[in-house]
Amino acid sequence: MVVEIDNEELERRAAITLECGGVQPMHNLFYTYSVRYSAERAIAAFKQYDYLLTQTNDASTLISEVQEAILHVGALSRYFWPSPSGRKKDKQQRALRMQRGEYLKNLYKLTDDSPLANRELRNAWEHFDEKMDTYLLTQMAGSFFPSPIIGSHELADSPTGKIFKLLDPEVECLVLLGQKFFFAPLRHEVERIFPEFTK
Repeated sequence: MVVEIDNEELERRAAITLECGGVQPMHNLFYTYSVRYSAERAIAAFKQYDYLLTQTNDASTLISEVQEAILHVGALSRYFWPSPSGRKKDKQQRALRMQRGEYLKNLYKLTDDSPLANRELRNAWEHFDEKMDTYLLTQMAGSFFPSPIIGSHELADSPTGKIFKLLDPEVECLVLLGQKFFFAPLRHEVERIFPEFTK
């Protein structure tokens, strides 16, 4: 049963947790398990992608598996670099999220130079519908490729080619709405932090 707590009490409790460094000791295990789950699922999806590369050249299948991995990487990233957004009156709760991120970055020895800190690919997937709205409003002419394709990422360099989704397995590049995302650094970072899941 979930107990309803008013915002004033949530703010008070967040202030207490801030004094503990962002995570209360008895809650550490909850964050640890959650972080490990996202990492394990991301690595499993990348492994499945590797396997599928040997079994099929179906663009939708392969891109879907990369998307699965990136969504888990995005979930993992949010533990370390939480969104600063929120209601202005929730000052302590917003501060708590940011401090929790710092606590977990220290715990997992991450810096802001980590590929996980880059939100571009994560946001491209999470807001694909909005990005497509804008893309279609700004691209008035050319050859449109709405179906997922496998090929060289250099196809996206053509000024007349309008590529919605392209996967270049050779260099581990995903092109979404003409924008290139090299996902190997994300994969390597997750595998570096959690080598036990790569076995």
